Amino acid sequence: MKKIRDNTIKLNQFLKLMGIVPTGGQAKLMIQGGDVQVNGMLETRRGRRLVPGDQVTIQGQTLEVNLNNNEDQDVVINLAEETE
Repeated sequence: MKKIRDNTIKLNQFLKLMGIVPTGGQAKLMIQGGDVQVNGMLETRRGRRLVPGDQVTIQGQTLEVNLNNNEDQDVVINLAEETE
């Protein structure tokens, strides 16, 4: 699993890590296609840096970013699902 060093993660990497998309190309298409919101706002930049507490909404679910950055630990991300 990818280690996070600066307590941020790019939006496209987050989508891949969460298993929403299998490839970076698909993440790019979803983001640029207007299918992703960050903190309730449409986000079309795949390089958008996410920080702990950000909420990413895609395909009817909301994922909350919680990055535990510890030299001995891998990335931990909490899911907060919402259906509308």
